[in-house]
Amino acid sequence: MEYADVRMKKVPLSRLFRGLLAGLAVLLLLTSAEAATRIKLATLAPTGSAYHKSLMRLRDQWRDLSKGSVNLVVYADGKLGGEAATVGLMGLNSIQASLLTAVGLSEIEPGTEGLQSIPMGFRDLDEVDYVGTQLQPMLEKRLAAKGFVVLFWTDAGWVHFFSKQPMTTPDDLKRMKMFTWAGSPDTVRIYKSAGFNVVPLETADIIPSLQTGMIDVTPAPPVFALAGQIDTRAPNMLQVNWGPLVGACVVRKETWESIPAATREAMAKAAVEVGKEIKELGRKESREAIQAMERRGLKVTKPTPEVEAEWRVAAEAAYPEIRGTIVPADVFDAAMKALQEYRAKKAN
Repeated sequence: MEYADVRMKKVPLSRLFRGLLAGLAVLLLLTSAEAATRIKLATLAPTGSAYHKSLMRLRDQWRDLSKGSVNLVVYADGKLGGEAATVGLMGLNSIQASLLTAVGLSEIEPGTEGLQSIPMGFRDLDEVDYVGTQLQPMLEKRLAAKGFVVLFWTDAGWVHFFSKQPMTTPDDLKRMKMFTWAGSPDTVRIYKSAGFNVVPLETADIIPSLQTGMIDVTPAPPVFALAGQIDTRAPNMLQVNWGPLVGACVVRKETWESIPAATREAMAKAAVEVGKEIKELGRKESREAIQAMERRGLKVTKPTPEVEAEWRVAAEAAYPEIRGTIVPADVFDAAMKALQEYRAKKAN
């Protein structure tokens, strides 16, 4: 029979067959799309930064490793809000992953503050790495118990002070209005009790507040200062290593475990390698960011050993308040123990 009657019209069988094939192809594509895992990841990292480029490489690697069944979508530049907001979005499953600093991670597990929020606690980045190796396994278990899997840990080097007027000593800072994150009332209280004049704000308010005089100084990692042009409003940097900017990339455990185990294992290995890459490139980019800002007018003050000692004394005076509030007591003690162990090994 040459023709078939479809909806009262005669259609060639060859055309009908092609139509059925096309419909089947569409159905297969829709089924594949439904089966695919879409992971939306938020980050404050600026578009084009080393962190962002590495995440985009991870996107490509995951797509290849999963044969197209995992689609990583990266939202950079804080487009989905600050870190507390993105943690909330993960809780709602509106997004499934985020690259967070310890500040954002502490919204899930407060112990992560022990890697970052002990001012002047770390003398060099080797100490940061050592304490990380000691504390991270414990913190990963705590995060997993709260529904999140750590894909990798990383850092962006040191946080320095950027100010409108030159500053050198802790007393200079006490005479200035300093930005602090609005999401941590304990940090505000501790700074104020130590004699610092802090103004709690959201990160997005730093530049406008520097312009209006609401704040005079802000702690910031150089990469973010460069990308956000903080140096154009606060053209003085004190090169005191106040603390490292440590973070991790986390994903919802439910989402992660929906991926087949073999694929998940390969993806996890790729993520760890990207984390190492981000750390190496991030530290390098931090140094280069300072040089780039110097070329456009940033004045860098490097403290003498005596002045650095003043900063250490001022910071350590707050440790009794930090322990048990900002950093859980057991994590604070574990960090201090690890630092003592590392310094003892290095001395021998």
